[in-house]
Amino acid sequence: MRCIRAHADFEILCGVRMNAQPTRLIHPKEPPRFPRWFSAMTTPPADGELQTLQREVQRLLGRCLLCLQQYERLIKALVAHHMIDGPADALKSIQAERIANVAGKTLGNLVGQLLGSYLVSEEADTSDEITARTASDTVSFGMRMKLLMPADDYARIESGLKELVQLRNSLVHHFMDQHDLWSLEGCQGAHDALLAACSRIDQHFEQLRGWAVQMDQVRKLMAEFVLSNAGYDLIVNGIAPDGTVHWPAAGIVHELRNAARELAVDGWTPVAVAGHWIADRDPEQQPAKYGCSSWRQVVHESRQFELRYRDIDDQRAAYYRPKDEQRST
Repeated sequence: MRCIRAHADFEILCGVRMNAQPTRLIHPKEPPRFPRWFSAMTTPPADGELQTLQREVQRLLGRCLLCLQQYERLIKALVAHHMIDGPADALKSIQAERIANVAGKTLGNLVGQLLGSYLVSEEADTSDEITARTASDTVSFGMRMKLLMPADDYARIESGLKELVQLRNSLVHHFMDQHDLWSLEGCQGAHDALLAACSRIDQHFEQLRGWAVQMDQVRKLMAEFVLSNAGYDLIVNGIAPDGTVHWPAAGIVHELRNAARELAVDGWTPVAVAGHWIADRDPEQQPAKYGCSSWRQVVHESRQFELRYRDIDDQRAAYYRPKDEQRST
């Protein structure tokens, strides 16, 4: 049998040496070598003790993978629901978008999102406020729950979660490479490794479930507060339970802006006229509700308006205009 000239690369790939000049084929002295598991997988199933141990390894591996899937479902819920912000009328769609966004994330990505967002070190916490990215005249809502912990605890938890990700990847992608499942010794080693993995995954799941229970309790308390009178005053009127007024979000400031749009002449609105206009539209919005004795005090205390006085018919009258309009003129 004769052969044609071939490139050296072809010799390496085929495992058959070809001389530079046409000559006979030289058969390799040894057959191709395959990993041990290759021949084991092509032979009849093992019998007796080995087969029993292999089935137990399969059962334990399946249990580990199911527990990891359960863990991933729960961590997705925490990542999706621990914060939200946006216009009040779009919160439902925003929440649905967050849920869809985490649906396809890997465990490594989910752990990365959980760390520093819900799980926060006291040293790294900046206590930043959630500010909804909406227009000033749009009702918006922002909320973020987080679990603060000492720096040492945070570092320990971070290390443990990263080890869990590595364990998951090892079980899913490399388990058969790491254990010889076609020998009693290798199969026993795999069995022991899976028992340890099951125990480790269970510990992480109980830890995660504890965090989820805490989050659920906070959500219930928040829902009760939002439905209370104090919650209504905070959300609608910007009045905190201790009486402090967040003026930019105050309902009375919102009404003063509406009055300015309807009643202003050359950009300025009489404070007294605006007060009567607001009283007719929304009797709840009165200065006393915000700890003020007059509409002029509301305009002054809020720091949201420019206040000016004019003498009209020998009487001093107060006029106001929103500060943002002052900047635009």
